[in-house]
Amino acid sequence: MMQRRDFFKKLGVVAAVSAVAPVMSFAGDKPKSANAMSYATAVNAITGGKTPKKSAKVKLKVPEIAENGAVVPVTVNIDSPMTSSDYVKAIHILASKNFNARCIDVNLTPANGKAMFSTRIKLGGTQEVSALVELSNGDFLIATQSVKVTIGGCG
Repeated sequence: MMQRRDFFKKLGVVAAVSAVAPVMSFAGDKPKSANAMSYATAVNAITGGKTPKKSAKVKLKVPEIAENGAVVPVTVNIDSPMTSSDYVKAIHILASKNFNARCIDVNLTPANGKAMFSTRIKLGGTQEVSALVELSNGDFLIATQSVKVTIGGCG
């Protein structure tokens, strides 16, 4: 005959195994996503194989040290006239070591008036953040900055 104390011990063991088993079976596995891609693949997909040029026209503002990788502020300003014949078509924010390097894509038209975008992105660790800019003439410009992600402000 099972005593009450033995019953609760066995129940505790079953609960602990049930809680840990799913975590153990998925440890190390990354979620499979049809949209996930590496940094090089993302750049190639956006540019169609063209090499983006580094340019002082693209001003990327990202903190050098991010205390919380879940909410890293990013601002991109591009020196562009934004006329119907010369404008920024798109701004792409990429993170070099995220599982999915493509963080956000923004499409613009001359009606936007200013080539500027600001957002917050999630970074899985210390890495490079890039702003890849597509111009109306088919050229691509890029600016890159390193961001050190710390945990609780400790490097």
